[in-house]
Amino acid sequence: MLLPRRTVLRPLGFSPSGLHFRLCLHNQAGFVFTQTKAYIFKRGFTIAPSSASSPHSKWALLGAGVALAGTSAFLFMSEEKFGGIQTIFVPSKEDYQNVYNEIARLLIEMDEYDDGSYGPVLLRLSWHTSGTYDKTTGTGGSNGATMRFAPESDHGANLGLVHAREFLEPVRKMFPWITYSDLWTLAGVAAVQELGGPTIPWRPGRQDADSTACPPDGRLPIASKGPPHLRAIFYRMGFNDREIVALSGAHALGRAHTDRTGYEGPWDFSPTVFTNEFFRLLVEEEWLKREWDGPLQYTDKTTKTLMMLPTDMALIEDAEFKPHVERYARDSDVFFQEFTDAFVKLLELGVPFKGQGRDRWVFERSE
Repeated sequence: MLLPRRTVLRPLGFSPSGLHFRLCLHNQAGFVFTQTKAYIFKRGFTIAPSSASSPHSKWALLGAGVALAGTSAFLFMSEEKFGGIQTIFVPSKEDYQNVYNEIARLLIEMDEYDDGSYGPVLLRLSWHTSGTYDKTTGTGGSNGATMRFAPESDHGANLGLVHAREFLEPVRKMFPWITYSDLWTLAGVAAVQELGGPTIPWRPGRQDADSTACPPDGRLPIASKGPPHLRAIFYRMGFNDREIVALSGAHALGRAHTDRTGYEGPWDFSPTVFTNEFFRLLVEEEWLKREWDGPLQYTDKTTKTLMMLPTDMALIEDAEFKPHVERYARDSDVFFQEFTDAFVKLLELGVPFKGQGRDRWVFERSE
């Protein structure tokens, strides 16, 4: 394979001499090479087998989305020289598994967050960064990771997600080749799997953007609304009623906070274990309006320690939503499968994957 040197270097304004490059490449079949190095000479560049790169390399992000013979690339430079020859690193599934493993390790080690786990807020981050997609305009979605910037980071629905973003910063520093867009969605996958949920297939390929790509406020569900609002939000992304209910099952994890959403409390008795209890409680428990100074929310009659939002109650009040709630309450396997399908779809909305036909990856859980 021989390509002009200028294909890679000139659009970015770099001189080829003495630089060591690290690229993540994708093509129609997925990642074009696993653990390879490309050697750049005076007349062009070629691909050759790789040996392990030095652990002393210091990487600095230089650019993303470089067009290269039909591929997309993420470009990094190190201070290390490889005999005066530049090298290209292409991450494999194993490399992404290592990212997953580090997230899983931190979930165990950093247990000072709500109920002992950052998992729920990582799931919320992946959901909210993806749930802004608009199928009509093709804007929003996980591609871009624009919640790094105002105004999106300051949207009311995203209050508190700074905790998730900060949790993932050490992971990003350890693996600087991964985009924030891929990192945040992979973190959602890790959260579901590590907290006992279904196996979530995932694939890389998202590219980061700047603040000009921030979606407008108001694209995420508003907790005080009813069925028409839920349909407007989810239909805009391309979901149907069954998928709306399935994705609402993410409330199996975590709790609401008065300083973020105005609401308070967990949805079920195991807020750090992914189960179908959210649906079972919706169906079997009697829910009463909570008497307090906050916004309208519901509490269970039995213990008065749980809560449901108006959007949660809408799932059993609406004739089209309710049968799906009942199915998931009866059969956790059905819920797990249909949540998986809808969540994979959510994480990929609007992402211009270069390898549309490539199989998604499944990551091993921590022991």
